[in-house]
Amino acid sequence: MAIDGISANDPLSLGVRSGAANEALGKDAFMTLLVQQMRNQDPMAPMDNQAFVAQLAQFSSLEQMTKVNDNLLGLAVLQQSNALMSQLTQSSALIGKEVRYVDPDTNAAVTGTVSTVKIEDGLAVLNIAGRDIPLGNVTEVLGSTTPAPAAPPASNGTAPTAPETEGAGDGAEDGDAPDEDDTGTPS
Repeated sequence: MAIDGISANDPLSLGVRSGAANEALGKDAFMTLLVQQMRNQDPMAPMDNQAFVAQLAQFSSLEQMTKVNDNLLGLAVLQQSNALMSQLTQSSALIGKEVRYVDPDTNAAVTGTVSTVKIEDGLAVLNIAGRDIPLGNVTEVLGSTTPAPAAPPASNGTAPTAPETEGAGDGAEDGDAPDEDDTGTPS
């Protein structure tokens, strides 16, 4: 009985040579190898069924681990994206606030007002006085640079009244009889 050898045109050897080792040794290659193993087994001493079941179980396990790995990679990318958005959202609360930070060039403590926030190379960067300062350099948030709005005048529960002037009103003060009473009807 002749056993087929591996030739230069075999998909397995082509895949490995082309640098696609992951694709060449995937589930299709495993199934092809299993079918070839069954075709070329000795009919007088066939392979044990348990060996085939064990190989299929290994294949199934490998396929599931590959799916879990793909899901974990997707989760890691999503988590990184969420972390960047969270960092941007939290940093945007500093816009208009006065902060103390360590100057990256001189290592001196400097105070300034945050004007914008952006993400650069995966880090939040604040624009303070025209300079880009990493969020990690901020040491203290001092507060708002805009003055607080003036408090409204205290109210005692009555409506504000306009001061009366002489000659204004219903005309009773100047000696004339009023034409109308407070309800708008003639008296």
